[in-house]
Amino acid sequence: MRGRTKGYRYGLLVTAVLVAVLAMLPKLLGGPDDHTVGLAGARADRLQAALTAQTAQDDDLSITVTRYPDEAAARAAVAAGDVEAAIVDDAKVISTTVLGGRFAVALDTAHRMVTTEHNLTTAGLDPAKVAQAQQVAPMARVTLNGTGEDADVRSVIAMALVVILFMLLIQICTWVAMGVVEEKGSRIVEILLTALRPWQLLAGKVLGLGVLGLFQLVVIAAVGLTAAQVSGAVPHLPDGTYGVVAGVVVWFLLAYAFYAAMYAAIASLVSRQEELSGVLTPATMLMTASYLVGFFAVGSPDGGLTHVLSLVPPFSSLVMPVRAAVVQVPLWETALAMGLMVVAAAAVLYAGGRVYQRAVLRTGARVRWGEVLRRSS
Repeated sequence: MRGRTKGYRYGLLVTAVLVAVLAMLPKLLGGPDDHTVGLAGARADRLQAALTAQTAQDDDLSITVTRYPDEAAARAAVAAGDVEAAIVDDAKVISTTVLGGRFAVALDTAHRMVTTEHNLTTAGLDPAKVAQAQQVAPMARVTLNGTGEDADVRSVIAMALVVILFMLLIQICTWVAMGVVEEKGSRIVEILLTALRPWQLLAGKVLGLGVLGLFQLVVIAAVGLTAAQVSGAVPHLPDGTYGVVAGVVVWFLLAYAFYAAMYAAIASLVSRQEELSGVLTPATMLMTASYLVGFFAVGSPDGGLTHVLSLVPPFSSLVMPVRAAVVQVPLWETALAMGLMVVAAAAVLYAGGRVYQRAVLRTGARVRWGEVLRRSS
């Protein structure tokens, strides 16, 4: 029923579009910098050559050069808006506002190059030989977790994963809780339980909404990765990215089983939607705490606290995917974390099912935990 609603379908469509836009946004906002600069004075030729050399090394930077006979003409061009800035005699930059960004860096670098060359020539040195002597090959950079560029991409992917997991978990689990309260408040559950056992009704609800959540996760991941590659924001994905995404799917299922049973059990204690947010606060705070730990784990994936919580349920469901996305996690740690999460999810499913069975038929006043636990025992 939830999947057939317009809200779900349109919501999924809007979410997919937003994810695609966000994935392409870095490339769209970081497009080519097109600038214009005026040159005047004796060193204009060398400055133009230096600026051309810089733009040749930066595909996203474009500088158009216009020559002027003297400072007055260059100043007038800046005032008229024909050029953004003018360099006069390699000693003065004229602009209407303070320059910044890569454009300012390019102008300053060109000035240093030309001035250094002039000083060397004045001192009787050959600038070409000096430049040749200064050409030193950079040190080879080897990191255990891939190149620096890959590390940046992995961090972005990790942030996106933890945000998506948290949002989907809290959305789908809230749907489970709302469904429980809706059936209990309208007393439809009394009719349903004449043909089904309580655990069957709860399992059907959890499984059905879990399929919708899994479908959303797959769509969002596919759209995000495709948009990032098509737009050029992420020219190539780091090795193992698809394995990380597959692992996220497994972690989503484990986390969903844990939290969905918890939300359903808690929701069965009340009969009105107005009471739902209040009783769900502890479970929501637990999920939020896991999210915050997972989010901050992006910056310190090998920190002591991150390492421990990546193994402890239910924090592991949002922390371990982050570690796996940023660093290489030993296989035994992943297996241990998943095994502990399976045990925790099974325990919550069992306990939640018992609470649901005892409380779902009790309408009216809010059911107290003590009453349900005593009856469960």
